[in-house]
Amino acid sequence: MSTLIVYITPGVTHDIEYDYVLSDDGQSVAATGRTSAALLPSIASGEVVAVVAVQALSWQSVQLPKGSIGARGAIPSPRLRAVLDGLLEERLLDEPQELHFALAPNARPDAPVWVCVCERAWLKAALQQLENAGRAATRIVPEFAPEANASGSSLQVMGTEQHPVLIQSSASGVRLSPLNAGSAAAATAGNLATEPAPRVLAEPAVAALAEQCFKRPVELQQSAQRWLLASSSSWDLAQFDLASSGRLRTLKKLAQHWQALRHAPQWRAMRWGACALVLSQLLGLNLWAWHEKSALQAQRAAVSAVLTQTFPNVRVVVDAPTQMEREVAALRQATGTASGGDLEAMLTAASMAIPARRSLSSLEFSAGEARMKGLQLSSTEVTTLSTWLGRQGYSVRSEGEVLVLQTQGRK
Repeated sequence: MSTLIVYITPGVTHDIEYDYVLSDDGQSVAATGRTSAALLPSIASGEVVAVVAVQALSWQSVQLPKGSIGARGAIPSPRLRAVLDGLLEERLLDEPQELHFALAPNARPDAPVWVCVCERAWLKAALQQLENAGRAATRIVPEFAPEANASGSSLQVMGTEQHPVLIQSSASGVRLSPLNAGSAAAATAGNLATEPAPRVLAEPAVAALAEQCFKRPVELQQSAQRWLLASSSSWDLAQFDLASSGRLRTLKKLAQHWQALRHAPQWRAMRWGACALVLSQLLGLNLWAWHEKSALQAQRAAVSAVLTQTFPNVRVVVDAPTQMEREVAALRQATGTASGGDLEAMLTAASMAIPARRSLSSLEFSAGEARMKGLQLSSTEVTTLSTWLGRQGYSVRSEGEVLVLQTQGRK
């Protein structure tokens, strides 16, 4: 499933160009570029992820009152929005009504919760422009977010040589500062001597400057790779008045989980295991089919061997059961031996089951079928007779006053 990642920066949202990244699997960059919203690549099946620039966001940690949020996470609602307005009103420079809030994923009422804050009008205008161009965002993620489970921090250097910016993302939040020797030293000062130095990533344009400030080599990371990594975040800023419908939220979550199952490194072992399971099942089915085919061929060969050994004059076996029946019938005829389909054998078997003092008024016989008239049997007697003769290899049915006796298998 393809993913179109659109980078949204603060400022004017009309007639501007967007940086974008196109990924075929959500893990690698297939194409990058910069163009207007109307000329962004169109994807038939996939998702559009809007990555909000780090400069447009601020972060606040709050302790939600009990009962303001469910145990399984935040549910965007006017009541919860009013709670956040009251908690953040004194911390913010702008009026809460002018700002958009988004809670951290899997927020709980018994622990501090990160709240992402940005200008509401600007974000809604940017999303509306993408929607008008037919590129409606299915998810909105921050470029950087606090790393709740991180033991240290990650450092990122971006910008230009004239205006380099250092971003420090850790469990204590996201901090932006101009890159210089002082900010580099402050970012690494909290690490103990026994701990490894924090990882430093830098865009190529400011990599040399970053190495000078940190006095050690840095890892190169293109902006497209950074946005692709941000798109896999569990954050979704589409909350409260920007929240999607329940059905769309479910589809977004399913798409995100499917992408993770298909391409995420942590699921690689499961993918290999699933492939191995499918292959083993296919191999097992083929082996079972081969075994059954071999057993069937062995049974056919055994039947053919019985036929050719019993009747040596049979040279070619085409239909062993039919040929054997034909040969047995010919042998009986040649020796004068009666068979179950002869009239004498059929009358002998019927006389043992027909009630006493019953006589026939007429009898018609053709190969394997005797039609007897005049017995005047009740339905109960016909059923009893049918049960008895069925054990002898005959079938019985009543056609009015006529009792039809046949050898089984004949119609």
